[in-house]
Amino acid sequence: MIAGLSLVWNAFGCVDFTMTVSRNATYLAQVPPDTIDWLDSAPTWTLVPWALGVWGALAGSLLLLLRSRWAVAAFTVSLLGLAVNQVWQLLSNMPASMRTPANMGLSAAIWIIAMALLWYAARMQARGVLR
Repeated sequence: MIAGLSLVWNAFGCVDFTMTVSRNATYLAQVPPDTIDWLDSAPTWTLVPWALGVWGALAGSLLLLLRSRWAVAAFTVSLLGLAVNQVWQLLSNMPASMRTPANMGLSAAIWIIAMALLWYAARMQARGVLR
């Protein structure tokens, strides 16, 4: 059950990444212009930790479903990508539309869920569920 829910949750991160990076006009219509400008000004290297964060999490979820011990490594990579991405965001000139209580709450939820999934995968590995 947890692996299935995590797959759905982490798939959204991959959709967000893909739609944003591909500059899908319909998807980005909901994003404030100052955020689009900020995204456009981001250094290209910032795509790497973002991709590692979202795709690593999706891989971790799939590996949990497959009961693979590699889920722990995938969730670890995901957390590292998330950390680098978040540090860059906090040190950048993030627009006001990104510093709302709702966005900060979403960031907190992402951190909590990412850490909980790593903990869960490590626990399942220790119990011998993941091979």
